Amino acid sequence: MPHLTTSAEAVQEMGFGVPGYAHPLLAPVEWAELTRPGTPLHWAVLNVAEGPGARPDPHCLEAAGKLRNAGVRVLGHLDLCHGSRAFGEIVSDAHRFLDWYRVDGFYLDRCPTDRVDLPEVRRLTATLEAVLDGEAHLVLAHGTHPYPGYAETADQLVTFSGPWTDYRWSQVAEWTADYPPEKFVHLVHGVPRSHLDEAMRIARWQGAGTIFFTDRGDQAGQSDPFQTLPGYWDEIVSRIGPGVSE
Repeated sequence: MPHLTTSAEAVQEMGFGVPGYAHPLLAPVEWAELTRPGTPLHWAVLNVAEGPGARPDPHCLEAAGKLRNAGVRVLGHLDLCHGSRAFGEIVSDAHRFLDWYRVDGFYLDRCPTDRVDLPEVRRLTATLEAVLDGEAHLVLAHGTHPYPGYAETADQLVTFSGPWTDYRWSQVAEWTADYPPEKFVHLVHGVPRSHLDEAMRIARWQGAGTIFFTDRGDQAGQSDPFQTLPGYWDEIVSRIGPGVSE
């Protein structure tokens, strides 16, 4: 069952989640835009070097500091490798993110989706909560609908991450209707400007409160289409409307 919300209600709830811009030296404009007053930004992911890196990076320290000063929630990027990565390695990375960049939570990329992996993910999220004294904002980046039990283990789930060609025909899992829109995140690349309204209608209908849409795609030489600003950034910010970071 899809979420039934009025457009006005959805607009008030909807905001951006930035899954990881390129390094601040490579994407200075992108990082600067995140501190623009009034941008409805829920969080931004800091990915220094497929994680926190081996030592503090001064450019990332500066970028994270500016985001915090602007009231933006900063999440450290932790790669779960679909459940194959060692628990201790992940927790060690989490501590480095906290010690070096004072993150507000974590983005658990390539999170498992199956029921059999749920206990280990639950163990991990409980540990990450403890690392931040119970104040961690945790996002499980499945990229698809996981086993429903995952919804109780984190603040948000990424239930879609992929191209517009798939998103426009996607279906929402019935169990998501039991949760509010702020539980779900949709990340969509290759969205043409001419289909931006349609993409936003899909997100609202499917009950996603946090989005990131971009016209960038998987072109040669661009491994991650979410590393740069969409060409219509100003337009989509104005459509969602002014807001404050949570």
